[in-house]
Amino acid sequence: MTLTAEQTEIVAAVREFVDRDVVPVASELEHADEYPESMVETMREMGLFGTTIPEEYGGLGLGLDTYALIVMELSRGWVTLSGILNGSFIAATMIRLHGTEGQRQRFLPRLASMELRSSFSMTEAHAGSDVQSIRTTAARDGDEYLITGQKMWVTNGWRSGIVMLLAKTDPDAKPAHTGMTGFIIEKEPETSPPGLEIPMPGLPKLGYKGVESTELVFDGFRTPASSVLGGEDGVGQGFKYFMSGIEVGRVNVAARGVGVAQAALDDALAYARERVAFGRPIAHHQAVQLMLAKMATRAEAARLLTVEAARKKASGERADLEAGMAKYFATEAAQENALDCMRIHGGSGYSTELRPERYYRDAPLLLIGEGSNEIQQLIIARRLLERTA
Repeated sequence: MTLTAEQTEIVAAVREFVDRDVVPVASELEHADEYPESMVETMREMGLFGTTIPEEYGGLGLGLDTYALIVMELSRGWVTLSGILNGSFIAATMIRLHGTEGQRQRFLPRLASMELRSSFSMTEAHAGSDVQSIRTTAARDGDEYLITGQKMWVTNGWRSGIVMLLAKTDPDAKPAHTGMTGFIIEKEPETSPPGLEIPMPGLPKLGYKGVESTELVFDGFRTPASSVLGGEDGVGQGFKYFMSGIEVGRVNVAARGVGVAQAALDDALAYARERVAFGRPIAHHQAVQLMLAKMATRAEAARLLTVEAARKKASGERADLEAGMAKYFATEAAQENALDCMRIHGGSGYSTELRPERYYRDAPLLLIGEGSNEIQQLIIARRLLERTA
């Protein structure tokens, strides 16, 4: 994998930040479920929240492939950091691609500077991968919409200043996706405005701690008609807009998987060199070497698949097949490497004093987020059949 000089410099800067500020304290913060304010501030100072936002709107104007490389490094240190970044990344991508010029000018510079944090709200208690079965509605009332419904698993939901929300503006539409509309919901961070309740503390989780995952309970919440993503032309286009967000989000989740897979490999290699059993380091035992070989191959293959998907998407080509492959393989690699890392550490891997148990708890979310891996396999198969028809 060949990087440009700019990409090499950026990756090196992020890697230095991760090794210096993240790796030494991530497990402590994760166990305390503490939001990493200082780390997020450093990410802001580095301009990471504006990575893919065009320079004319205050961002760095870099490609999705560079963003994926950044996410890999952040996730190698702590996958929560890339989750915090992802909310703003998806919002900025959707607004850049589908928003009106007024929406771009209003929101993109503030997302790039992290004046605004964002969350992505599509999932409901009964509607995960089956997006068309959502029940949240948005009814037109003069110059406003009244939103009613309940969303689940909203990362950054409490701290965000805007929420990218998918709702049904025509619940009777056939097919259902033609009656869905996207909204840019504005709110004050860490507040529950009239008509919107955000129960805190957030939903309890196995891993992925340090950032809140919340419910959003809308009960006649009023938002101006101007908050429709894409303006009046965006009414009924929400499903398409949100699926485009999910597609780039899958590259993000794949990159997170690469980071976790690499972190697990790094820790396993270091421990295998240090741990002595039967008179020599366990790295010299064939059974351990076989595990290390598989871990390294998974991590590298996941990296290549993810960068290829990101580059293809960044070039403007359709990349749902490549993004699905990358998300599927990289997240499975993260899960398998996390378990192998724990096994190589033996009893120490089960201890909360070392990192393997954190990888083991963080990895399963990646199998589910941005479309389960079962859905990814269906997408891959369908696109293959289309291409070979």
